[in-house]
Amino acid sequence: MTGQDWLEKDFYAVLGVSKDADATTIKKAYRKLAREKHPDHNPGDAKAEAEFKNVGEAYAVLSDPEQRQQYDQIRAMAGGARFTAGGRGAGGFEDVLGGMFGGGGGSRVRYSQGGAGGFEDILGGMFGGGGFQRGPQPGADLSAVVELPFRQAVEGSTVSLQVEGRTVNARIPAGVRDGQKIRLRGKGRPGDPGAPAGDLVVTVRVQPHPVFALDGRNLKLTVPVAFDEAALGATIDVPTLGGDTVRVKVPAGTPSGRTLRVKGRGVPGKDAANPTKDAGDLLVTVQVVVPQRLSDAAREAVQAFGIATSGEDVRAELMSRSRR
Repeated sequence: MTGQDWLEKDFYAVLGVSKDADATTIKKAYRKLAREKHPDHNPGDAKAEAEFKNVGEAYAVLSDPEQRQQYDQIRAMAGGARFTAGGRGAGGFEDVLGGMFGGGGGSRVRYSQGGAGGFEDILGGMFGGGGFQRGPQPGADLSAVVELPFRQAVEGSTVSLQVEGRTVNARIPAGVRDGQKIRLRGKGRPGDPGAPAGDLVVTVRVQPHPVFALDGRNLKLTVPVAFDEAALGATIDVPTLGGDTVRVKVPAGTPSGRTLRVKGRGVPGKDAANPTKDAGDLLVTVQVVVPQRLSDAAREAVQAFGIATSGEDVRAELMSRSRR
């Protein structure tokens, strides 16, 4: 995406948010529009596909604090441009240009955005190209957003992106994080003859899973266990992302919140022939379940347990530490 693109496109209007919107508001607006305009929900609708692309471009810039700041600056300068036949107005583009070309009182301003398509192109167009010489310029970087189901993000995937009328295949590595950016060298806008093409920067959005979560190359989940299982110890079945189960030993006296580790059952390793090599782990957090209703027999058993353990003060350590 070039500086000229930024001048022409109002990304805030594309997402339907104000210019002072915070990151949460921008993310919420993007997710809503991305779902509405996604090609899967609008098959054969070219307009919806174009809007989906525009929404992705807008979010890729506004979700990146550095790019958003640059975008706001160039839009502000373009919006304040004034050119007069005689004299100089305050705060306009003429002040910036005066500084760039040695005029009195102006400050030197430079701007570039991933190769070709920066201020030099704008200035060349403003002055007809006369007196502004440059060598072959590399192509501009482009940006795209792809949304992946959780399973594809964990296992890795190859996705096809439509970029300025062409299809680009992007390999998404296993264990990619939500918001992670992947740079595809040479897949951006073509450069001048003899100059390299720009890059394509792909921002990955990962759909949440109802059970599992990513923690680096580890998979996390919370597993409920009964009180007697936690108190006496047990071996329980725990689901995995692959659809099977793994047997996990819960030691006697395990408190709620303790995490047990199952080696090699997280994000697969990079070796397809041996996916368990360098694989992440499955992190199982225990949640002791307290019954909401008790039968008479169960109530009597709990009361008997309370009597049997009445000599133990479970809050003694807390009280002691609070006095330090």
